Amino acid sequence: MFGRRKKAEPETPPPPTPLKEALREARIEAAERSAVIVDLRDAEVARLELLNDALDPLFAEIPKEVELFDRGISRGETPRLWLDVVAHVEMGRDKRQYRFVQDTRYGRAVLAESYDVPEMTGAITRYVARRLLERDRALSDDVPFGQAATLKTVEYEQRRGRLRGVRMFVYGVVVAVAALLTWALLSAPQP
Repeated sequence: MFGRRKKAEPETPPPPTPLKEALREARIEAAERSAVIVDLRDAEVARLELLNDALDPLFAEIPKEVELFDRGISRGETPRLWLDVVAHVEMGRDKRQYRFVQDTRYGRAVLAESYDVPEMTGAITRYVARRLLERDRALSDDVPFGQAATLKTVEYEQRRGRLRGVRMFVYGVVVAVAALLTWALLSAPQP
């Protein structure tokens, strides 16, 4: 009663069943695959950071008052180097090729593909130059923003009003002639 209990002999675990062994192996494979995927994603981000560093001199030349570009790396499922709202650089299928892509109303357009940072920097430089030129053209328009459509609407309504006036005059002449003919026929002496 007050004596020591005998130590229970450790039970030997039952031998694993084939399903348990297969599940364990599948978990190990999934962990190894996820580690490889994380390594690939880190490599993509590192390559995009290299390109981002190579673009520093280009973006340093853009005047501070131009708020057209917003450069940064997003680290989502697909890492991307964003240049502005519609253009970004992502890695190709082989994870070594840079793909410079622009979103358009008709879908994505690939602007450039290259394995080399200098070639991709050149393509991005040309894109930035085109965007700055578009901005300058939009700002140099004589009519302030929003008034161009208003002026065209006013011109259209004025033209439409003139046509309406001419049309009413012609209808009035036709009605007056018809009234005079009717009056002449009715007031003519009867034989």
